[in-house]
Amino acid sequence: MSYINGNLAMQPKRKPEERQTVRETKRVVVKRKTLPTQEKLLYMFSVVVLVIVLGLILVRQSQIYGMRVEIKQMTNEYESMNIEMKELTKQVEMLSDKERIRKLAEERGMTITEQPGITVNPGVDDTESALRN
Repeated sequence: MSYINGNLAMQPKRKPEERQTVRETKRVVVKRKTLPTQEKLLYMFSVVVLVIVLGLILVRQSQIYGMRVEIKQMTNEYESMNIEMKELTKQVEMLSDKERIRKLAEERGMTITEQPGITVNPGVDDTESALRN
């Protein structure tokens, strides 16, 4: 081999080439254990129960909201009926005023009598009294 490369005496000593060594690192792959079937079922059951409870809470809240709306509507109706009732009470008081009734009776030709019973003016009918003794 020395012949191929030439005279060895003429060649200076070479430093040995440093080879870069690539160190292969081994990764430790940790396999996670899968959950046992019972534990999976427990988690699924917990999630299902949670969803059912949240659904029930949502339904109850919507019912409460509906009831509040109905209560508000009924309160408004009650207040409007109270106002109407007060107006009708005022109207009854006004219409049942004795002076007003007296004037209305005089306009229609009615008279006040001291006799008990109701009498009818002659000429309107042949009856003298509406009460029969």
